[in-house]
Amino acid sequence: MTHSDSTLPVGYSHVAPGHVASVVTCLEMLSKPETATAPLPAGVTLVKLRNPELEAYRALFRQVGSAWLWYSRILMEDEKLRAILNRESVEVYVIKEKEEDIGILELDFSEPDACELAFFGLTPNTTGKGFGRAIMNQAIALAWSRPIKRFWVHTCTFDHPSALGFYIRSGFRPYAVQVEVQEDPRLTGHLPADAAPHIPVIRPAK
Repeated sequence: MTHSDSTLPVGYSHVAPGHVASVVTCLEMLSKPETATAPLPAGVTLVKLRNPELEAYRALFRQVGSAWLWYSRILMEDEKLRAILNRESVEVYVIKEKEEDIGILELDFSEPDACELAFFGLTPNTTGKGFGRAIMNQAIALAWSRPIKRFWVHTCTFDHPSALGFYIRSGFRPYAVQVEVQEDPRLTGHLPADAAPHIPVIRPAK
């Protein structure tokens, strides 16, 4: 993934067929909120991964994120993904309800004095059960248990429509907006063709 510091011109900008574009909102929290950390719901646990099997990790990543077109870890080369997941500065948790894997939580402390909420999501059949608030409070507590000055996250227009409001209610504040353009992973075969039906597929002309 490449990054550019240039800004888009005012008005409409074309996106090439075969690609998708999302508006990304970056949010940050500069101090630990006063909210008390509530216990997780009965039967729900966070299990820290150590040397995870990539096939199992990607399977859960797809299960959690396909509906929202999560693709970064699907496209990533095995060696690079393995290195990220095994960094001392990265904490990856599987969210479980009893014995079932129902979500992913990843905290990245690689940046000095900061923590990125790199991934947080639940499987489709778990969304709406009210688990998200308690798990987010746990994530906030885990992040601020380290000597950080900033906790940040980004969400985009492909994500669940409640995601941005959820992060703001959790204490994050928007500070930047970006546009991300990427090859459509449904056309490259990395995600099912029927994934994320709320995002149109624009096929290149043959």
